[in-house]
Amino acid sequence: MHKLGFIGAGTVGTALAVGLNSKGYQVVAVSSRSQTSAAKLAEVIGGCRASNNQDVADDSELVFITTPDDAIATVVSEIQWHAGQSIVHCSGADSTETLEPAKKSDVQVGVFHPLQTFASVKQAIENIPGSTFALEAEEPLLNTLKDMATALDGHWVELKASDKVVYHAAAVIACNYLVTLVKLANDLWQTFNIPPNQATQALLPLLRGTIHNIDTVGIPQCLTGPIARGDTGTINKHLKALKKTAPGLLSTYRELGLQTIPIALAKGKINQHQARQLEAILKQPDKTKGQLREV
Repeated sequence: MHKLGFIGAGTVGTALAVGLNSKGYQVVAVSSRSQTSAAKLAEVIGGCRASNNQDVADDSELVFITTPDDAIATVVSEIQWHAGQSIVHCSGADSTETLEPAKKSDVQVGVFHPLQTFASVKQAIENIPGSTFALEAEEPLLNTLKDMATALDGHWVELKASDKVVYHAAAVIACNYLVTLVKLANDLWQTFNIPPNQATQALLPLLRGTIHNIDTVGIPQCLTGPIARGDTGTINKHLKALKKTAPGLLSTYRELGLQTIPIALAKGKINQHQARQLEAILKQPDKTKGQLREV
């Protein structure tokens, strides 16, 4: 089994190092911009030493670059690599092209991106099992990364370099923008004097129920709500209320609604006529300061 090294002891690096070590992989060296972070990780793992970037490369057969994305290319270009090594970064948006400087040293390069949200090290370690890892590499490194994903109780998908940015955009929509949507809902609750924390607690069971339905029933059958029912009256009421209390949200509400109509059609609970009615309502221009504004 490969001797592993980690350059970067932040949330992702720490979670992967601890996780792989717990599955029998030998993590021999770690470095970080913060020597304190590197020393802390080395102490947690045991049999691992905190060092500098070059020493990690010298001691390891497979090196994980778990720095911030913008630092990957610089870190790789500053290290003297050795033939036969493997180098992997964990960026969601970047491909193996970021590791191009290392290829001159006859090393294998790859990507090992956990499709998961990591708010803290503790949560990262807890969330990794069951996650999917996006892999990009050639054999035999590709097979090694597949084994690692499986060892971490995860799944894997193999991507091409040209897939990476769209893959990452999808992750941002599903994860980051969900936070944004909950924040927008919280803001609406404040218009009837419910504070944000209370609003979040009230909405969480709804969110959990939705995720559960996506998991167990699947898309499109899990879709509920007025668009799924073809309820034009309710949609009109929403638009009227938002225009009065939160006009800044109108364009967001309209666009999300338009994107939801095809899902409702696929579910089979509305017909083409109802879909066109919903589309017409959601595309109606709003009168703003005496002028028509398309939103």
